[in-house]
Amino acid sequence: MIELVASVGLPVDEVLEIRKNRMIPQKGLTGQEKRINVVTGIHGDELEGQFVCFDLLQRIKAEPDKLTGIVDVYPAMNPLGIDSITRGIPAFDLDMNRLFPGNREGDMTEYLASEIIADVMGSDACVDIHASNIYLTEIPQIRINELHQDWLVPMAEQLNLDFIWVHGASTVLEETFAYSLNSRNVPTLVVEMGVGMRTTKAYCEQLVDGIMNLMHEMGIWQGETKKPRKPIVSVDPEDVIYLNAGHSGVFIPEAKHWTKLQKGELIGRIVDPLAGEVVEEVISPVNGVLFTIREYPVVDEGSLMGRLLREEVCDGWEELSR
Repeated sequence: MIELVASVGLPVDEVLEIRKNRMIPQKGLTGQEKRINVVTGIHGDELEGQFVCFDLLQRIKAEPDKLTGIVDVYPAMNPLGIDSITRGIPAFDLDMNRLFPGNREGDMTEYLASEIIADVMGSDACVDIHASNIYLTEIPQIRINELHQDWLVPMAEQLNLDFIWVHGASTVLEETFAYSLNSRNVPTLVVEMGVGMRTTKAYCEQLVDGIMNLMHEMGIWQGETKKPRKPIVSVDPEDVIYLNAGHSGVFIPEAKHWTKLQKGELIGRIVDPLAGEVVEEVISPVNGVLFTIREYPVVDEGSLMGRLLREEVCDGWEELSR
């Protein structure tokens, strides 16, 4: 059932509408059902979640009698951004994920943020799906604020993803959708996967398998589900190594994404196309697994080239990478 979440008028007699698809049990509601929200499209250039919403709804529709709770699917929290493939809200130059919890008496963007929060409140779980930007490719992962790790990590382990990354509280902005909900006791998991402006079908299907499993654990779904994979969990900031460019140029990768590397192994080269020279070799500084890789080739000094997980925390990687 398609429902309107929020609506505001735009110039030239147009209307901006945020909608959701609510799936409920065939027998109707008793008022005791658990509810899960699947949210995506906060950033308009992150499209991985579009296929996730489609696939999830298709699976529920295929066995509607197995649904015993409420599933709310929000494919486009930033519909103007989705329509124009723009990360923020077009014409306002605003990152929607820096506006929450919003203000019902504020401007248009603050009003929309407040209406979204109000609609999601009261649910038992929320999955906030993001992709990377156009510059980087990410393995399927969940990012969690350390303030909420005790109750979110067990839930995240049900989502069938490869990596759970617990961030320090100081690195997580309080104006994000997930922080606003978690601070209001709505358990919200932030998923990052794939690359901007694309969909990675295998990653999306992997996540939908996990959402179905979480729904089963919550008593929302009684159909068959797949056993979730056991993710790598990182809680120490020293576990993750950042690789930044020392020179400008064009990055030519040599290592494959989500592979184990040895210290000193070549990850890629930064080249100068005009001089025909290699200006920098990007070398793995430790033994570890490459879980982020540069996708967009043009780089400036300081650009992020990739991220490595230290070998010490990568138990089970071989099984995950198959």
